[in-house]
Amino acid sequence: MRATGVLVLGAIYCLLPVSWVLVSATKSPGELFTLPTFMPGTGFLDNVAELNAYRDGVFWRWLLNTLVYAGGGALLSTAVSAVSGYALAKYRFPGRNLIFNLLIGGILVPAVVLAIPQYLVFSKIGLADTYWAVLLPQVLHPYSIYLARIYATAAIPDSLLEAGRIDGASETRLLGRVGLPLMVPGMVTIFLFQFVAIWNNFLLPFIMLGDDGKFPLTVGLYTLLAAGANQPSLYNLIITGALLSIVPLIALFLTMQRYWKTDLSSGAVK
Repeated sequence: MRATGVLVLGAIYCLLPVSWVLVSATKSPGELFTLPTFMPGTGFLDNVAELNAYRDGVFWRWLLNTLVYAGGGALLSTAVSAVSGYALAKYRFPGRNLIFNLLIGGILVPAVVLAIPQYLVFSKIGLADTYWAVLLPQVLHPYSIYLARIYATAAIPDSLLEAGRIDGASETRLLGRVGLPLMVPGMVTIFLFQFVAIWNNFLLPFIMLGDDGKFPLTVGLYTLLAAGANQPSLYNLIITGALLSIVPLIALFLTMQRYWKTDLSSGAVK
């Protein structure tokens, strides 16, 4: 019972800010500062309409950019991590342990430390203020490679690979027909972690991008917040935008959870 109580308190603590955003997004500018905190208002549809009209719908451009950054970056990172983790788990070659130790060290380096050097490198090669400046740094992710390596070690029996080699299968065929299918549950986990991390990333696009037409939601809503200091009416748009920005994440988790459970079961059978 104590453990259940702690979990309930933790859930309330996590859901309280979301509940505040949900309720506040329903309030008109006049209601936002007058109604009690958790009393719903009557202005949600008007807020959505104003957000849609703000600067010719720039919010939806930010949402599309975020989908490109998070979806593309997560897919590329998952592919690179799966192949790298498979190679580190199933092949013996000089320097393998050194590479793995460097990956472990890379996990310990905060992203904020790398942001400025990454900007200088991309500025030097002419990729600053482009979509690639946000996408490419997300592709090589040490923690994702670490997860892929651990999962490949546990999920892919060496005997199965040896049987394939005896049957004449090439290493590429073993990767595509044996290794990756058994790694699907781990790949789904990596994709979810990376998608959420990139979706919520603020510092990297804030440093890399100058054109607000390329901004993701995090940076776009920040510019709205900065403008709201002089225009309090924008606060409703910021809150409504924050609410709409979490809807794709909720939909992704609800969708992927089903496939995740299915993949875990099929991986166990295989």
